[in-house]
Amino acid sequence: MGSMPWWPRLAGASVLAEPDGGLVWSERLARQALALLADAAANGLDPADYGTDALAQRLPEALAHAGEPAGARLATDLGAAMRRYLHELAFGRVDPRTVHQRFSVPPRAFDPAQALADALALGRLDTAVQAAVPPLPIYRQLQRVLLDLRALVGHAAWAHGLPPLPRPPGARAPKLETGGVWSGLPLLAQRLVLLGDLAPDAPVGDRLDGAVQSALQAFQARHGLTADGVLGAGTLAALEVPPDARVRQVALTMERLRWTPLLQGPRMIVVNIPEYVLRAYEVVDGRIEVRLSMRVIVGKALDHATPLFDERLRSIEFSPYWNVPASIARQETVPRLRRDPAHWARQGFEFVAGDGSVDTALTPAKLDAVLAGRLRIRQRPGPANALGDIKFVFPNRDNIYLHHTPSVGLFARERRDFSHGCIRVEDPVALARFVMAGMPGWDEARIRAQMAAGTSTHVALRDPLPVLIAYGTVLVKQGRPHFFADVYRHDARLQAALDARPRPYRLPSR
Repeated sequence: MGSMPWWPRLAGASVLAEPDGGLVWSERLARQALALLADAAANGLDPADYGTDALAQRLPEALAHAGEPAGARLATDLGAAMRRYLHELAFGRVDPRTVHQRFSVPPRAFDPAQALADALALGRLDTAVQAAVPPLPIYRQLQRVLLDLRALVGHAAWAHGLPPLPRPPGARAPKLETGGVWSGLPLLAQRLVLLGDLAPDAPVGDRLDGAVQSALQAFQARHGLTADGVLGAGTLAALEVPPDARVRQVALTMERLRWTPLLQGPRMIVVNIPEYVLRAYEVVDGRIEVRLSMRVIVGKALDHATPLFDERLRSIEFSPYWNVPASIARQETVPRLRRDPAHWARQGFEFVAGDGSVDTALTPAKLDAVLAGRLRIRQRPGPANALGDIKFVFPNRDNIYLHHTPSVGLFARERRDFSHGCIRVEDPVALARFVMAGMPGWDEARIRAQMAAGTSTHVALRDPLPVLIAYGTVLVKQGRPHFFADVYRHDARLQAALDARPRPYRLPSR
């Protein structure tokens, strides 16, 4: 918790009581409550939303007239503010559905009113706050990141922008490469020290090299950039983001954690869209232990964004068919086949009728039938199949699934939003081993053999696994904060929803 504010104290002990046998506040507990509300920013919340300053201003008069209406009104408003705070700590400030989330958020066994009453009886209100916050290690880590960033807000190092970059001979854009001279190096080093990437006593010369360049690479790695030690436009833009903007980014991530179902079972798969990473983990003695991590390719930000939801992974299809979605067939596949009929045989396509009959002969009339909805196109198993040689199925209304891909070179890109919405996984064998753990006979050799068989085979999982498609633009890895671009603009949408919500709990001063 951050530093607690101080308010004038009155001699003697007073008791404030809500009418009709409601909550009873001693002066000590009232001050505890005000201190906790004033520290709401430590959880990414705004103390003004709970009328904190107004309540603090009213406290002396209420204590001086504890048995009168002023005392009862203060007790009532203080209880309402604390219940609101605990509710928003536990469940968030906006309905997730207003920002296009479709998580089936499991109900939390947390009652703000009861938690407050219990904490008052115990004489320690911080126990209610501790019970309200999400029980996730990443949340506690982000609290520490938020504290560090708040200390940098308004720092002189960000008072002025970095000077323009030089343009090396023959370069298409300004950039600073190894050994380059730039007047902004001292300011760059100052920011890297404040952000924790450069040691305070590191030598800083007049060229980009040594410790400063290594620190720049560390900064790039923490911000989803190519860690090449070259200062270009993307890295410069990340360096120019002021601490108060990063504070908001962390606060938005903490808000999402309040309604993101990360602990649905003892084993789980989570895809974090902005990071382009899948993790498979187990919960052991209440701790999350990551068993597997890999890069993924997600839906294109412009027009094929992967939706956010959670479902249960129920089966695996080895050597899968790819049923070309009608929208892709209309917009891409049929036009391509009209231009290049040989693409049909190269890709192993076939027509499928409503009765399930299959036809491999390509004709213009059949393409017309696809556009009219009388036929559909699917791709047979094989080396060209868009799904690769394995598909992980978790039924959902958007027909999204995890799968391999023949286009493995795309995993080397830093930004990996290339798909039509489904999620391509870098190491499908490792994922299959995790998913099928405990299923007799399904070792790595059999998994690989089934993937190479060329015959479509479905295998139902013995224990369906929760799969969560999540969105977090800040994570803590190896004790350091990592920031990712808001690729789908979900952070911007959430911030807009927070800014637009009514503030009924901004209490009057009298």
